[in-house]
Amino acid sequence: MERLIGRKKETILLNKLYDSRKSEFVAIYGRRRVGKTFLVKHLFADRFAFQVTGLSKVGLKFQLNNFYKSLIRFDSRIEKETIPESWFDAFDILIKSLERNDSEKKVIFIDELPWLDTRKSEFIPALEHFWNSWAFYRDDILLIVCGSATSWIINKLINNRGGLHNRVSSRIHLHSFTLKETADFLQYKGGHYDYHQIIQLYMAMGGIPFYLEQIDTQKSIAQNIDTLFFSESGLLRTEFENLYNSLFSKAERHITIIRILAEKAKGMTRKDIAQKSKLANSGTLTRILNELEQCGFIRKYHPFHKKNKGSIYQLVDFYSLFYLKFIENAKAFGAGAWLAQLDHPKWRAWSGYAFENICYYHLDALKKGLGIQGVYTEISSWRANNNGAQIDLIIDRRDRVINLCEIKFSMDEYIITKSYAENLKNKLQTFKAETKTRKSIFLTFITLYGLKQNQYAINLIQNNLRVDEVLFE
Repeated sequence: MERLIGRKKETILLNKLYDSRKSEFVAIYGRRRVGKTFLVKHLFADRFAFQVTGLSKVGLKFQLNNFYKSLIRFDSRIEKETIPESWFDAFDILIKSLERNDSEKKVIFIDELPWLDTRKSEFIPALEHFWNSWAFYRDDILLIVCGSATSWIINKLINNRGGLHNRVSSRIHLHSFTLKETADFLQYKGGHYDYHQIIQLYMAMGGIPFYLEQIDTQKSIAQNIDTLFFSESGLLRTEFENLYNSLFSKAERHITIIRILAEKAKGMTRKDIAQKSKLANSGTLTRILNELEQCGFIRKYHPFHKKNKGSIYQLVDFYSLFYLKFIENAKAFGAGAWLAQLDHPKWRAWSGYAFENICYYHLDALKKGLGIQGVYTEISSWRANNNGAQIDLIIDRRDRVINLCEIKFSMDEYIITKSYAENLKNKLQTFKAETKTRKSIFLTFITLYGLKQNQYAINLIQNNLRVDEVLFE
């Protein structure tokens, strides 16, 4: 089996639950292709007492038949049982099989659980009955369920107000790889890429393990992007619609909002989204925004000192942004299509925004680089009321310091010129005047390879974070 990259916290937790002296119910969720199934199978494949994967877009009869055949694969004596006609029957047969199993811990893995909950199937009541009347009272059951439909997992299981209320004993939100994990994965595959190439790849597809698995390490990152995004049969050229349709029912509304947010890098208010999308500013819009946020496609944040109003929604999914900016309406495809885009104004705007997203995604590592990992902080951004000045990232610290972070993507050391230094001074003065903060202000630069040390950098900058040093540790 392939080596498991990253996932250290998740591995520790799952092994701890396996060793638990009581039955455990674990829900694992996260977006499509993030590696949920691989994680569970890597840890427990040789210890499954039962495992089944739900089928996409089929009815109750097919789901039950699939469940029954999976039971037979783990216990041939099941063939004596009749094919179940309901989920209550199916779980009763599962109980009989498990009671014959003498393993110290019986691991049950139900993959793509949301797909089993077909219309009028009564799947949830049957699952409730299985857990509440049998599994919960034992000490040898580890039930692991997962699915890409994050909103279903959260609403139907974790926040269940019926018989499964508070029954999920542990939850794992599996996130994309970090930059460091991405670099480790590529190295494991035999890739030898510099930091700039890895960041360029990350900005295009994020740290999604399945996407990274497609990388041909005999080719450059630019060549791989050509192949995956710009070739006629490229996997990621056709992934966009599949991605959202696999996660949401009536996904066209989710896609509409994603398209709208892709047009405005810094994000939009709920009111603006409603107006632009022509969706009513109602509970339906709330649900769609929540689902997109839960799945990690968008983030919701508050401008500095505006906690109770003015929430901003921003697209942060790397793949979706790249697809909508460069692929959907591309005129050029084939070899060299991506290299032809480099240093184009659209490329510069996208790369700056995508690099900011990388920094937001790695806030813990940035805080560690600043030596403030133990300090309580609040994260926001800021835009001036009058002159258009803005701060990319604000780290408001409990120790009475505010880090105003300028995030700049550059292939070399970034140079602060005289005119840019004046711009920074004006920005700091405007921020202090508008916010009336009494905290100390530390101007912080976050770049790939650091700042060129000149008089402006020395006199203005308190913190200089190099991504190649901080995020690849």
